[in-house]
Amino acid sequence: MPELNRFLPRAALVCAALLLTACAGPRLVESDVRSYTALAALPSPPTYRIERLPSQQAQPEAAVAIEAEADRALARVGLRRDDARPSLIAQIGAEGGYTVPRHWPYYANDPFYGRFGWGLGWGGRGLGVGFGTGWIMDAPPTLYHRRVTLVLRNAATQQVVYETSATYEDVWTSDPAIYGILFDQALSGFPQPPAPARRVRTEVLPPR
Repeated sequence: MPELNRFLPRAALVCAALLLTACAGPRLVESDVRSYTALAALPSPPTYRIERLPSQQAQPEAAVAIEAEADRALARVGLRRDDARPSLIAQIGAEGGYTVPRHWPYYANDPFYGRFGWGLGWGGRGLGVGFGTGWIMDAPPTLYHRRVTLVLRNAATQQVVYETSATYEDVWTSDPAIYGILFDQALSGFPQPPAPARRVRTEVLPPR
């Protein structure tokens, strides 16, 4: 028992360190992007204003947060916001949700699946490690769905000159930053994207 008591705190620290290391590593965000363009080059002047849809006008606080992410992405491709003298009218959209798969077959062939488990806990006696039945991956992960859309119209003619979207689904998300990443991916190659449909990957480093 004395040996076990000495081992448990060390094991707890090792497990905690592994968890922190995993969380601190870079993330790869992959999205499906679809873009359609009628632009040969940046407009002159390269300005735009955002036009809110009625549903966005009903939720101004949420609209402001998403617009800020879109503004940063549009600035990175050479456009600047100018509500007084816009060459383009921008309509943006963002949506999100999550699902839990009913079937998760990846561990079905594991001979140890459902037999052993471990966990970290903090109680009145300090940090400890617990072992028991039930594997930590017994339940399927939550899949997060995020999607952004952007439509640009010529301010003078009202014709649509650019349309793009980025759709992301994975077990990790961070709102509202994930929307900024998706706007960047949706605008990749602007104003002449390399292909209408493509997979775009971005490595995201953890904040320092």
